[in-house]
Amino acid sequence: MAKGGSDAGREASARVMLYETIARLREESGKSLAELQELTTYDRAYLHKLETGARLGSPQVVAALDAVYGTKKQLSQLWVLAREDAFGDRYQRFMRLEREATVQYKYVCSVVPGLLQTEAYAEEILAKGRPRDDGELAEQVTARMSRQDILEGDDAPHFRALLDEAVFRRAATDPKVWRDQLEALLEAGQRSGVTIQVVPFSAGLHDLLGGSLTVLWLANGKSVAYLEGSKSGELIEEPEKVEALRLSYDLLRDKTLSPESSADFIRQLIEEIPRCEPSDPT
Repeated sequence: MAKGGSDAGREASARVMLYETIARLREESGKSLAELQELTTYDRAYLHKLETGARLGSPQVVAALDAVYGTKKQLSQLWVLAREDAFGDRYQRFMRLEREATVQYKYVCSVVPGLLQTEAYAEEILAKGRPRDDGELAEQVTARMSRQDILEGDDAPHFRALLDEAVFRRAATDPKVWRDQLEALLEAGQRSGVTIQVVPFSAGLHDLLGGSLTVLWLANGKSVAYLEGSKSGELIEEPEKVEALRLSYDLLRDKTLSPESSADFIRQLIEEIPRCEPSDPT
């Protein structure tokens, strides 16, 4: 991998390295795509697309290939790097810092944050963007879901999310998808180290309206922030700017519902979702 290039260049090389390595391993093994299909249970056409770079794949398929080729987690580790190809230079850096954070505070104004999304909700959100085929959409959903392991394990950061009431007033199209998403939020809020609070409309105007904010506290004592709009984002590392955003976050948190009242708010919304009754067989 070339040295001295940009982070984007290094990550792009990771994707090339991934599909070239997958192709090389099969060639060295002497296996046909048909044989590989039997060993992994994945369709041979799909496996071929992994070898040409037409598809990124998923953690599951690269883990299966690691098992077949005896490469331990080599392909899985390359996949994690290659997954970031679709993101901008600064967002790639943010994603790496996110994995190092001991504390993560987040405010969102319009949709459930990615780390708390269900797969079906994430698919609906991503499907609303630019046109993409089913395979590409599935890969993007998989990539988003794979980031959620940040909140799992003994080294998971303390995570606090302030969700604007607008998030809850803009429901998913499918009532079941929306119900499952709200129930997932309730479950997440019961985890140790995870706090979810609702910013009610009665909180009024505040200076974080119109975007989303993430503040990360790192193990070295440093803090960084990421401001995100619908089409762009900005990583902020200057201490005085980060401190100003932390203050804005703290002021907003003072206006939120308590975690207990927030859970009650979500439960009330769940009760209001119409249930689909089974049809009468008679």
